[in-house]
Amino acid sequence: MFRPTRAASERGFTLLETLVALIVLVVGVVATAALAAHCMNTNRQSKYMSLAAELASEKLEDLNRWDINDPQICVTAGSLSVGSLTSDVLQTTTCPPPLSLCSSTGNSATVNYYDDVCMATVNSTDCPNTTYGCFSETVSSPGSGSTPYTTTTHAPDGTVAVANTASIPSPTFHRRWIIEANTPVAGVSSICMSGTRRVTVLVTLMDQSVKPPVTFQMSMVRP
Repeated sequence: MFRPTRAASERGFTLLETLVALIVLVVGVVATAALAAHCMNTNRQSKYMSLAAELASEKLEDLNRWDINDPQICVTAGSLSVGSLTSDVLQTTTCPPPLSLCSSTGNSATVNYYDDVCMATVNSTDCPNTTYGCFSETVSSPGSGSTPYTTTTHAPDGTVAVANTASIPSPTFHRRWIIEANTPVAGVSSICMSGTRRVTVLVTLMDQSVKPPVTFQMSMVRP
């Protein structure tokens, strides 16, 4: 008996065709998920890199405000530099005596050339405006025994509150800086550089889950 065959348009998908379509779909979904994860990680790293750059600039501004004969910024007589970018340095720094004075030694103080810092938007009890939140910065004080942390909170209305805390929130950045005396600068005469110093700050994000690791370095030359 003759049986009519189905038209090509009426036939379903074969198992092989279904398997191939499924493989293509899975590859597409996996690629899309990988792209989304990469974009999220890149955005996260960019955010922390911006914070690191801001913290480096902030520290340079802080060091720039000190007088040339202050232990925070001077270089000990007979040394080429103080501080380090590779290790935490806490030392007693004695400045050379000012030329205008006849004293044998200059100012002396215990100086830390590193700290930990965190910048964040908070909505805690320290913030008087819970609608818009406050900006807070927590900075460590190395060398004071238990390493207390000082948190400064800035409210939208201009109110500033300062409090001591026992811990530092996340994300935490570690800053180190070095001060070099009479550092050569390309294209500038060594005579012109005499009496100057170069300050370099290195900021590192302590969160190891951010890949690639976030580090930022910035320098300035000052008297």
